[in-house]
Amino acid sequence: MKRGHSIWDILAWIVLALILLWLILKTVGIINTPDWLMYAPLYGAVYLAGWQMHKLENISKDVAELKRFRSETIKQIHLIKENCASKHK
Repeated sequence: MKRGHSIWDILAWIVLALILLWLILKTVGIINTPDWLMYAPLYGAVYLAGWQMHKLENISKDVAELKRFRSETIKQIHLIKENCASKHK
């Protein structure tokens, strides 16, 4: 499994921070944007939703792999126990 953050994770957090900053400045009245540009945060939110779905898919694959590994490990432990028990009778 991979540890740490990828460039895409960092980019997603930057996008999220920029959307939050834009919303705060827009609410305060510092930013006056044309109508067509008002939809930019929505595009950013769609990007973030896609990013989250991708991360969730990767996590589900990792969990499935861990479950398979766990099952195989338990089978091996049972085999070792049976072998030890049969040798010590």
